[in-house]
Amino acid sequence: MNSEEDIRAALATIAYPGYSRDIISFGLLKEIVIDGPAVTVHISLATDDPKIPQKILEEAQAALEALPGVENARIEFDIKQPPQAGAAGADALNRSGIPGVKKIIAVASGKGGVGKSTVAANLAIALAESGHATGLCDCDLYGPSIALMMDADERPLGTEDNQIIPLFRHEVKLISMGNLLEDASPVIVRGPMATRYTQQFLRQVEWGDLDYLILDLPPGTGDIQLTIVQTVALTGAIIVTTPQEVALIDARKAASMFAKVNVPILGLIENMSWFECAHGERYPIFGEGGGAREAERLGVPLLGQIPLDIPTREKADHGTPIATLPRGEHPVSDAFHEIAEKIDRGVPAPV
Repeated sequence: MNSEEDIRAALATIAYPGYSRDIISFGLLKEIVIDGPAVTVHISLATDDPKIPQKILEEAQAALEALPGVENARIEFDIKQPPQAGAAGADALNRSGIPGVKKIIAVASGKGGVGKSTVAANLAIALAESGHATGLCDCDLYGPSIALMMDADERPLGTEDNQIIPLFRHEVKLISMGNLLEDASPVIVRGPMATRYTQQFLRQVEWGDLDYLILDLPPGTGDIQLTIVQTVALTGAIIVTTPQEVALIDARKAASMFAKVNVPILGLIENMSWFECAHGERYPIFGEGGGAREAERLGVPLLGQIPLDIPTREKADHGTPIATLPRGEHPVSDAFHEIAEKIDRGVPAPV
């Protein structure tokens, strides 16, 4: 007699139509009932395309009836209407928007140390200074840095209905695990708990009405990133890299993750593009041209190039990111404001 694990293993061979990932990893299987040679499985879908459940039905029945001892395989569906707001492709999964938030943009990288959090913080400030109601969620639980960069070190308050009230700095609403920890306290949580914290930051924060919510993702393609792309209707993602091939290899992995779940890549930002000395000479410390080549390979725009810059580092360390400077006072601040304008022009409003 087959066990539930046997049933799961058989169903894990079935890819969700149009995706490379299987229906088990997407969390669509809700129940297994084994009654001798008869097996019934319950699958939950959020789609209005009748071809999707039909294809899963045919493949699931074939996979289960191929198991020794299974004579009758029954597939029952719970089909819901997909959410209307959010990213393209959100109807294929149980993804939804965040109430009051018009556009949700993930800032991601394949590896750490490329300045992703610096980009996310400055981008949020630049959008806010352009007149957009903007939020910033630090989803990097293990290495939260947004609290320091935004000079927001106090603990957030809560409402009577257990909603977290975000902090407010530089015209941006924000939350970070750094607001909940002592300076030297590590975050020691495994996958399921990390997933729970991530969902709380997204769903239990009183964001209010926002034009943009910027998500500062941790590096890589682990549990936290998968939780976000599977459950949140992202408007799109921005990939941050340096020109160095070592960084570009991992940036491709991040881009591939978003592509597999139909989240559009809005563009690529090349950070640490060069260092300019006091005499005005530029030194491409991490190589040059890598960001432009990778953007062309991905078929997305190169949104901007950010140089290695001492004032940018100093201002981030002191809680006043470089984008707080008015236009014309510093070229890096100008670059972030130009990137924000490109994003605002290129990101469609949700349906």
